[in-house]
Amino acid sequence: MKILVTGSSGFIGSSLTAALTTNGHRVFRLGRSEPRNDRNRIRWDPASGVAPRLPEEELDAVVHLAGESIARGRWNKKRKARILGSRVIGTRMLCQTLAGISFPPHVLISASATGYYGDRGDELLREESLPGCGFLAEVCRAWEEATTFALRKGIRVVNLRMGLVLSPVGGVLAKMLPACRAGLGAVIGSGQQYVSWIALEDVHRAIQHCIETPTLRGPVLAVSPNPITQREFVKTLAAVLGRPVLLRLPAFAVRLLLGEMGNEIFLASQRAEPARLSASGYLFEYPRLEAALRHYLPA
Repeated sequence: MKILVTGSSGFIGSSLTAALTTNGHRVFRLGRSEPRNDRNRIRWDPASGVAPRLPEEELDAVVHLAGESIARGRWNKKRKARILGSRVIGTRMLCQTLAGISFPPHVLISASATGYYGDRGDELLREESLPGCGFLAEVCRAWEEATTFALRKGIRVVNLRMGLVLSPVGGVLAKMLPACRAGLGAVIGSGQQYVSWIALEDVHRAIQHCIETPTLRGPVLAVSPNPITQREFVKTLAAVLGRPVLLRLPAFAVRLLLGEMGNEIFLASQRAEPARLSASGYLFEYPRLEAALRHYLPA
């Protein structure tokens, strides 16, 4: 298949591009850097109003992962505007471009996140669960709504609500490893907040499954079927590393250090299950946390 990937230089996008190419697909990479005589690279810059010039070849699928990092420094009005704008403006521009070409792709997989649900305690969340409150919930709602232009064109759209993506080379796990290896892993707040996570390989496979499964459309949760509390998460990670968990970071300290960002990223609870993925026949390679961590962090 011919597949266009945005955010292809990011943590998820770069590894997805490699996985798709290995599986025999031709991948076009959409990004802000100049193509430099590479026919498979396409430049766009949504923040500057530079729309992508799509390849003349008919595309089978588009995977849209581009967006400003939510965990790069404390949030202020300017940061929050960039986070929201990078998702909404970029998604809207991409969908308008796809809607305007003669042969639009059959499917658009557009990233979203479990932040859609806000802080929900131990409530079991599925795709049909109502949206929550908070900045990230607002971002995810607007992000998903920005795919409207593609929907109107008749493109099948999957809004992939991803949980915490695990990999030792990027994302939250990579940032946690130095402290945990030094025996400085900590229970955050009460530790009872749920973490909905997914192994990076399962993200790759779930995206390909969504591309190949025409019955999947709308919101689809990309999370392990076994969400875990933050206390269990850090204790499992410490056990795999052979280290203790001796510290606790109180909620007030998280809020003092990181403000609103700390409250929504580290203290919010989302206990989600991948109802639609499972019902469509998807089988997780790493359904349980310990097995995923031992895969990434062999003794």
